[in-house]
Amino acid sequence: MDSTTAYVLVVILLATLIRSAFGFGEALVAVPLLAIRIPISIAAPLAVMVSITVAAIIIAQDWRNIHLRSAGWLVVSTLIGIPLGLMLLTEGNQHLVKGTLAAVIMAFSAYALIGRRPPELHSDNRMWLLVCGFCAGVLGGAYGMNGPPLAIYGAMRRWSAQHFRATLQGYFLPASVIGMLGYWLAGLWVREVTRYYLLSLPVVIPAILLGRLVNRRMRGGAFLKFIHVGLILIGTTLLVQAMRG
Repeated sequence: MDSTTAYVLVVILLATLIRSAFGFGEALVAVPLLAIRIPISIAAPLAVMVSITVAAIIIAQDWRNIHLRSAGWLVVSTLIGIPLGLMLLTEGNQHLVKGTLAAVIMAFSAYALIGRRPPELHSDNRMWLLVCGFCAGVLGGAYGMNGPPLAIYGAMRRWSAQHFRATLQGYFLPASVIGMLGYWLAGLWVREVTRYYLLSLPVVIPAILLGRLVNRRMRGGAFLKFIHVGLILIGTTLLVQAMRG
């Protein structure tokens, strides 16, 4: 095994553990770190292929915890955003979009952490579902980072750690399959992506099981704080990338 392959497997192991424990966030680790050693055009599709596997296994384990209505509306609105994200990846100037999304994500989570009354939705809100799903499609198509807008919605709905994790996978599975189809149509699903994916499977599955154990130990307010801290880290990453560009 060459050093690049070993590096890719370590990154995917860590990213999958984060995804399985929190329901999202693996792209904060996977795409930026993978892009250090392999091209972004390989890293982004690879992250999506791993996402499909993680989501399928978690759904098989915990399908009873999925909020199907929320996941369905988020997927539908994501379909509108994916083509724009793919356009940004293959043709567009990504820096303005990255910077804007980073600022929105960081502002929301900072307010939720320090504000007296963090935003809360007592029931599903179609406008927020459409906005968050569309933004997830743009981020997913361009950078393989669907998670932040979905996490924002889940945090506003005050989902438990278990419902949060399961519902996001109910979104990620169809959305990632559609995103992978988009990569294929764009000519980005190449042999190297498949090779890294197959090599990663022996580290992905145990990471999913360990992440599930971590998730089941999380409760209430502490879990939401973890989510908002994670969102701020993701926003910071996007902002740094935009400024460097």
